[in-house]
Amino acid sequence: MTSGEDILLDNINLTFHCGELTALIGKNGAGKTTLLRTLLGERHYKGSISFTDHHGVVLPMPRIGYVPQHLDFDKSMPISVSDFIAAAKGGSPVWFGKQKKMQAHIREILEDMECGYLAERRLGALSGGELQRVLLALATDPVPDLLVYKRVTELRDKQHMAILLVSHDLGLIRKYADRVVLLDKTVVAQGDANKVFATDAFREAFGFSFEEVAK
Repeated sequence: MTSGEDILLDNINLTFHCGELTALIGKNGAGKTTLLRTLLGERHYKGSISFTDHHGVVLPMPRIGYVPQHLDFDKSMPISVSDFIAAAKGGSPVWFGKQKKMQAHIREILEDMECGYLAERRLGALSGGELQRVLLALATDPVPDLLVYKRVTELRDKQHMAILLVSHDLGLIRKYADRVVLLDKTVVAQGDANKVFATDAFREAFGFSFEEVAK
């Protein structure tokens, strides 16, 4: 992956499997966001990204659900959660109104994320956690083949998704991730959490051994 003449990531060779949660870790600037943006088609890259079924047959570009950690918007806007989702899904200005069928569907997908009560809440009044639930509801409708962010183990088990998680919560990663990829402009370690956390590359990246803080 490149930016102008600068190489941001090099020699990336990874496979993400359906029904598997892969956690991307690394220090700031290691290339985690760059890798995600490349998978989303937002970055130029050399090489190839392919999507295949379990028989190795190449598939077209799958649906990808992406939940960012932060969303930049004017929090003073008089727009409700329901209006926000309707505009994102329909592409029409919210002042055109929402059909009853759309309103019911929005309520349904919010209920699936246990936040149906937020439907008429002003978007700018949401807490960080509430906003992430709303974004997750939007990202998983329709159900994507690749999801980035939280509430992943339940989605992995129920929907058999391939999931990428970027998180700094190493304890959570150790508990739930099937595989961990440690990046530092390239892949410096990968495997199960215990294997990656025990490497010299992990200590060099974070300045400590995970076992030292887990005791």
